[in-house]
Amino acid sequence: MVSPDQTTITVVIIDAPPAHRTARLGTVLCWLAVTPTALWAAARLLGLDRGPLVQALAFTPYVAGVSVLILALALALRRWWPAALAALTAVALLGTVAPRALANTQPTAAGPTVRLLTANLLAGAGDARTLVELVRRHQVDVLTVQEFTPDAQATLDQLGLDTLLPHRQLNPEIGTAGSGLYSRWPITDVGVRRNLEGWGFSQAYATVSVPGGPPVRVESAHPSAPYALDQVGAWRADLTAQPPATPDGGLRILAGDFNATLDHSPLRALLGTGYVDAADATGQGLTGTWGPYDGDLIPPVTIDHILVDHRIAVRSVQV
Repeated sequence: MVSPDQTTITVVIIDAPPAHRTARLGTVLCWLAVTPTALWAAARLLGLDRGPLVQALAFTPYVAGVSVLILALALALRRWWPAALAALTAVALLGTVAPRALANTQPTAAGPTVRLLTANLLAGAGDARTLVELVRRHQVDVLTVQEFTPDAQATLDQLGLDTLLPHRQLNPEIGTAGSGLYSRWPITDVGVRRNLEGWGFSQAYATVSVPGGPPVRVESAHPSAPYALDQVGAWRADLTAQPPATPDGGLRILAGDFNATLDHSPLRALLGTGYVDAADATGQGLTGTWGPYDGDLIPPVTIDHILVDHRIAVRSVQV
């Protein structure tokens, strides 16, 4: 019985976790977030593109963006050691990726303009009409094609490509191994080189006689794709076998489907011989050229490139 001058109090006890338990959870969360990106940055900087890392490293630009979010998380939770590692990781990844969005200073070049287009025709299934329209609209001077088939050749000529680009070195094949090079101007020293590993993709090449300028050796590049672990060796061998630049000799251009991004060490090694990636040079190096594909949720990656001699000025690039 409660008398009129008494008060009753109802007490509810909550089983709240201790503060140190919450703090520990935040610390674990930060370490779990930062560790994979830190390992990714180490693999990229050390050139450890082996096995499954080959495919993974193609998505380094996306991981660079994620690394910034992880840094923000660690700072928001005031976890200073994870934040320090996250900061180093973000700097490392952004340092390798961000310059591709910035145009570089071009060499002084007073020679003629060459408009070059490269296209993978998807085993001949690409839209031939669109390709010919691109050649016509952009006044393309040199065209390199990969996965070039006899049917594709016939269709392109029916649509007028033989008139627009009458000089050619072609190697059409059924399937994906074919290659071709078309030119508005005469060509010499023509031939076809075949990659000896993997799918054995062919690469048509020729020396283009550019009016008013020096001749340029152009090759339709198509190394094997690292689509499975047992193909990584062929991919690396094909990239290593690509013709190096000749900075003390004639001008060279490699244009095509390299099945590699600038985050893959074999492609960077090829660039190191004296080539410049045209898209990278103009601030378009992060523009994806492949994906999504066949309905798969694969974010676009940049595996198609035009590599030019470092003495050639690149004015613009479109994908």
